[in-house]
Amino acid sequence: MQVLDFITLLIIMAAIFLLVNLKYLKLPSTIGLMILAIGLSGFIVFGEVLFSTLKDISTNMMTQFQFSEVLFQVMLSFLLFAGALDMNLQKLGEEKWPILILATLGVLISTFVVGTAVFYILPLVGINIAYMHCLLFGALISPTDPIAVLAMIKKTTVSKNLEAEIAGESLFNDGVGVVVFLTIFEIAEGGVEHFEPIMALELFGVEVLGGLLLGAAIGYIGLYLLKVIDNTHTEIEVLVTLSMVLGGASIAKYLHVSGPLAMVVMGLWVGREGRTKDADAAGEYVYKFWHLMDEAMNAILFILIGLQIIRIADELAGQNMVFLFAIPLAIVVVLIARFLGVGIPITIMRIWQKFPRMTIRIMTWAGLRGGISVALALSLYEATESGFKLPQYDINVITAMTYGVVLFSIVGQGLTVKRMFTKYQQLNG
Repeated sequence: MQVLDFITLLIIMAAIFLLVNLKYLKLPSTIGLMILAIGLSGFIVFGEVLFSTLKDISTNMMTQFQFSEVLFQVMLSFLLFAGALDMNLQKLGEEKWPILILATLGVLISTFVVGTAVFYILPLVGINIAYMHCLLFGALISPTDPIAVLAMIKKTTVSKNLEAEIAGESLFNDGVGVVVFLTIFEIAEGGVEHFEPIMALELFGVEVLGGLLLGAAIGYIGLYLLKVIDNTHTEIEVLVTLSMVLGGASIAKYLHVSGPLAMVVMGLWVGREGRTKDADAAGEYVYKFWHLMDEAMNAILFILIGLQIIRIADELAGQNMVFLFAIPLAIVVVLIARFLGVGIPITIMRIWQKFPRMTIRIMTWAGLRGGISVALALSLYEATESGFKLPQYDINVITAMTYGVVLFSIVGQGLTVKRMFTKYQQLNG
């Protein structure tokens, strides 16, 4: 199947699934789309006896489709820029320290709690994988997915400050989480015996600081161009913002800096909400265009997450399925790690900053995982094709746990978090 054919199929599925969800399921669109895509995938996988040809076509299509590359190089760039574009810069500034600490210290705490706990718990169900590979799982599952979080938070009514904390943390911890994953990946690839802390610090510093600086530079230039155009040619303004996103993603990949962080900073530069000046640098049409891109990409992304079960089932075919017992354990461990990753920093910050009641519980349950975790897990299969010696069994365990946690997160947490927000509002007015 050609790329254009695949994109056409995804758009048609998005339109049909949105209509089915709107008329019958009546769920939040992202959750409804993913459930329908999982249902279709399950039908194809388990209906192999009756539809063997369809199963083969679907498996080949999803195997050839490089989900991680398309997500990180295209979709994530668009979605993060669009998400940051709508952020309230003033509220983000008021909550800058909680966001910064949670996006860094919180991710690191969660990574090591998940990795260590999984390493010691998995043998209880007869599974043994290396500690560094457990840390890889911890790194890819610890950052909350900004796409899932932003889609969820748009449907709730919370204070602007809490919204800024949750959304801001998810936007920044995504970039930090990917950098932590790459750092642990390089350590695992080169061997622990060759590891030097300075190497990890250099990689982390270059990726994070480089991404922030690149985003600031492109954002500054883009904002200047938008001010020069001054809303007289909306089509040129749209092209400028598109050029920022696509060009920024390519430059970030070439320079080996964090593309996600660059996209977030660029979106904040151009965004208008909460600004005291340059509020109308971009015309209304630009924001409508990026809102459309956000909704369309969101729909396609969650369909893709659901369809990935076809590829994962193919990768796990013929394997000992005992590692499926690891999924409920992983769900519990990830939730506990999230609670600690949020609770420890917030408890420390309460010395100088006031937090409303239920903040830790809200931040824990609203920390949804999504496409980024799935993409990082699937990238391990692609890495082995490039020479990275990671045992297939370990990758299968990591992938199964990742997909299980993501499904529970988006469906289980996504459908129940609104009740928690309601209780939060009642307690804090």
